[in-house]
This record gives sequence, C-alpha cells and structure tokens, in this order.
Amino acid sequence: MRNLVFSSIQWLYTHLCWEVSISLLVLTILSCILRRLTNKGPMLWPVMGILPSVFLHINNIYDWITRSFIKAGGTFHFRGMWMDGYYGIMTIVPSNIEYMLKTNFKNFPKGKHYKERFYDLLGNGIFNADDQLWKEQRRSATSEMHSSRFVEYSFQTMQDLVHQKLLKLLEKLVESGDSFDLQEVLLRFTFDNICTAALGIDPGCLALDLPEIPFAKAFEEATEFTLFRFLVPSFVWKAMRFIGVGYEKQLKKAIKIVNDFSEKIVTDRKNELVKFGSLNDHSDLLSRLIEDSYQGRDTSSVALSWFFWLVHKNSEVESRIIGEINEILCYRKCKNEPYDVAFTVEELRKMVYLQAALSESLRLYPSVPFEFKEVIENDVFPDGTMIKKGSQVFYSIYSMARMESIWGKDCLEFKPERWLKDGQFVSENQFKYVVFNAGPRLCLGKKFAYMQMKMVAASILLRYEVKVVEGHKVDPKLTITLYMKHGLLVTIKPRLVGVA
Repeated sequence: MRNLVFSSIQWLYTHLCWEVSISLLVLTILSCILRRLTNKGPMLWPVMGILPSVFLHINNIYDWITRSFIKAGGTFHFRGMWMDGYYGIMTIVPSNIEYMLKTNFKNFPKGKHYKERFYDLLGNGIFNADDQLWKEQRRSATSEMHSSRFVEYSFQTMQDLVHQKLLKLLEKLVESGDSFDLQEVLLRFTFDNICTAALGIDPGCLALDLPEIPFAKAFEEATEFTLFRFLVPSFVWKAMRFIGVGYEKQLKKAIKIVNDFSEKIVTDRKNELVKFGSLNDHSDLLSRLIEDSYQGRDTSSVALSWFFWLVHKNSEVESRIIGEINEILCYRKCKNEPYDVAFTVEELRKMVYLQAALSESLRLYPSVPFEFKEVIENDVFPDGTMIKKGSQVFYSIYSMARMESIWGKDCLEFKPERWLKDGQFVSENQFKYVVFNAGPRLCLGKKFAYMQMKMVAASILLRYEVKVVEGHKVDPKLTITLYMKHGLLVTIKPRLVGVA
C-alpha cells in the first residue's frame, strides 16, 4: 500500500509538472504573440522586456531602432526588465519633441534615471542638472560665453591652434606619406581647443609626436562605460559598482583620472585668485566662472569626422566648398594681401555652402544621437500617446534624419542644398533638427561650434585633398557621442592653393 501511494504521488507530480510546464510555455507564447500584435514597436519579451531585442541588434542598433520607428509610425512603448521598473515611450515625432522641450518643458526634466547614471562623471554640472540649479548655471554660462571678451579669446585660441599646431601636424603626416586616423587627430584638436578656451590650459594633445594624454583618454572611456548603465538593469550596475568589478571598476578608475585633473586646475586657479586678488589677466571660461560648478565637452570633432567622410564620398560637394573658399579669398590677391593666413570671422561667416554641408552632415550623423527625458506628471503627447508619471521618454536624433515623413523622400541623401535658399543659409525648425537640442536647453556653444568646424574644415580642405583609405570600414559606435567605431583612416596630399 505504501509503495502504491508513493507511486501514485510520483506519477501525479511528474504529470502535473509536465502539464504546468506546457501550460506556462503556451501562456508565454500567447503572451509574446499578444504583445507582438498590440505593441507597434520592438518585441517586449516576458520578464526581460525590450532587453533581448536590444542585445540581438547591438551591432546595428541605430539602423534597427530607425526601422522600428518607421514600422511603428514614429512612436511606441517600451519596457525594461520586470523587476527594474523601467518603462516609457520612444518617439521621433517633431510635435512630441517640441511639447517636451518647449511647450511643457517643466514636466520633462532629465530626471532621476538619467542623473543617477551620470552623477559619478558629471555630478551636478549644467549637463546633468534640472530646475533651479540648472537655471543658475545656465544664466552664469550664458553671460560669460556671450561676453565680447570670451568670444574674442576663444576665436583667437582657435586660430592659433589651427595654424600653429593642427596644420603643422598635418604637414608632418603628409611628409611621412602614411595613412592616419583623422578622427583621432580631430579629437585631439577639439580637446586642446576646449581646454584652452574653457580651462585656460593647453594639454598638448596636438604635439608632433602625438603623446598619450591620460585625461583625454579617461574622459572618453568614462562616457563609454557610463552608457553601460543604460543597457542593463539598475540593480546589476549598482551591484557591480559596489563590488568593484567589470565596467564599473574601469569607470571608477577613469573618473578618478578626470577628477584629479579637473580639481588640480580649479585649485591652481583659485590659488592664483587668492595670491593676486583677481584673474583679470585670464580670459578663459573657468576663470570667469571660478565660483560655479561648470563642466563641458565639445563634440565638434566627431561631427567633422563624419563631414570629411561624406565629402570624400561626394566630390561635387567638395568642389563647391573649395570654389566658395577661393571666391571669398579672391580679394586678398587683388589687394596683394597674404593668401595663406588664418580665416577671419567675417570670411567664415560668408562660407554659407560650407555651413550647409556641415549642417547636413550633422543631420545624418548627429554628435549626440539620442536623448532621454523623465515624466513628472501624467501627460498626453500631441500625437495622442498617453505618458505616465515616472516613465522615460527616449528620442532618437539619428533616426529622425532617416524619416521620409520629416525630411522627404531624399532623407537618406547627403544634400547640402536643402539648407540653402537664394544663395543664403536657411535654418530648420529646431524641433525637427534637434542636433543642438532645442527650447530652453538650446546649446549655448552652437555658434562657437559652427565657427570651429568651419575654421578646421576650410583650413584643411583649402590645403589638402583628404582621401579615405580604400576598404576602410566606417560604422557608428554605440556611445553617448557618435564616434566612428573604427576611426577614419585617411591619406592626405597637398592641394594646389590658388584662386579658382
């Protein structure tokens, strides 16, 4: 009898487990089918949410998310891992973006989710702040960045860096005849430029021997490792940070290098203030904002890398840029003035076709490819999408450029002419072209960035033919800034300088 009872229980247990397993499998399949039918966006898996879909397409994530937006009509819901409580909306609809960045700006701050992940690197700096703290920092930065003293100083440092370092380095690379990574050179230029203009120090990244600068490398690594926090549940990266393993261990090391470098500069400048009683002989941004917590980093080097790649692929655009530069410089020959000198502010302003080409390059390959916001109170987007309090809103600037509904049937083409009307540059709606952010958070450095990019692009193209090495693979890298995954391997040769 005991054996019979035991056998019966064992048979019942075995069959129940089998039936429960089959039932759970069927329910999971039905749940997946239901989600596939009701959700317009990528597959939301049971428990794991969108994460499996993201990791399945990690190597072509920009194009995959763009296809998802096209299929969904521009907006769809997403959800992270079940226990993480991460959910929200992804959108590329310009009216929705205008609603977030302007119409109801207060309801869409960067939010806790974003700030928590970037806090170790950016602290409470202007790029990571919200509300009153952000307003105070922006007010101070706006006042100083728009002052005539800083504008003149920043332009002069840019001129000097281009002519005394960048062009001399390129001349040496021409003599060597070797190919080199143009993205790396441009990153070095931008880093030296922003450190000189904003911090008042020259790190020497553009020295002829191309030395390794620990701070520059550490900052790039820190931004890359921080992105990892957006790709995994919070309890995973927080546990890794607590234990000190993996990406979090590398991130901590990189941030320490960044902080040590920054703190030394601030301390030295404050000591100068105490010793001399003023910093009037300094025109850099740090000296003007020594009492504020301001951090920043320019991304124009990445924009220039994509620009040179696109120009290489479109020879007619290159010809028009060279023709415009020569036409602008024609008066120098007529007045017997030096031809091969630094461009003036007025000459750069006249380069409207170059600005159109740079804007078109930024449209297709924005330096910051995506952005995040958090919802404070329940709301409704202009397209009718309901958004819940505490949810995240993700919008892809990269994907917006590839939508026919936004840019027309030629949206995938590199077409500078779309920015010109009657020979003049025409700006686009800032909520359609969110490359420099929009609304109250519109980038303070937009004017400086254009001036810097035009100075570098015109100075190089006037003197050199830039050719991408045949067979070199160019793909965007999954980071906060849209670096080229494999760099930009090029060769350059002197161009005959003269008026066309």
